[in-house]
Amino acid sequence: MKHMKVGGLMTDEVVSTVPAASFREVAKMLAEHDISGVPVVDEDDHVVGVVSESDLLARHELTARELMNTPAVTIHAEETVADAARLMVRRGVERLPVVDEEERLVGIVTRRDLLCVYLRPDSEIRRRIHEDVLTDAMDLPADVVDVHVLDGVVTLGGRVRRRSQALMLVGLAESVDGVVAVVDRLSFHEDDMRLTSSTRTPYDISL
Repeated sequence: MKHMKVGGLMTDEVVSTVPAASFREVAKMLAEHDISGVPVVDEDDHVVGVVSESDLLARHELTARELMNTPAVTIHAEETVADAARLMVRRGVERLPVVDEEERLVGIVTRRDLLCVYLRPDSEIRRRIHEDVLTDAMDLPADVVDVHVLDGVVTLGGRVRRRSQALMLVGLAESVDGVVAVVDRLSFHEDDMRLTSSTRTPYDISL
């Protein structure tokens, strides 16, 4: 499965500041660049915190070191967009500084950036399901499953061999970037997931 990576979505020209920056300097930076938050980095470009507009409004400390939220919530460039979205929701943040293998700042991704993934054209979503799910992941003929996509909602129809295939197909389709929901209208020839129990007694205990 191919998933969009954070590195392909992030803004790599990052506006950042240093811990010693003054309240006024940080406020001016946000206003000049029309951004709502800025990562704070040390001399090695490691992210040590983040200062947002709400931090400036709530407190009037003298420097970014006193204003910033720490530890910083960051994400690696190789992680998926879905990972970034889940992290933002879980930690309640609007932006994620993106770091490399050595934890150095290389970019930033915002909730607005992530929204573009969910505005992916229906035709592109349909193509990705055909190529990545049906062909590559499941090795199924393209004409076995009908794939319809409308406003990001995927409807799967057709008949596959086993129930486990149908369940896997739905799960993989749900994980495709840009998919909002999956409507399962698949049927199957064989229920290979039904539990069977033997009616035979393993031991003859009759006297």
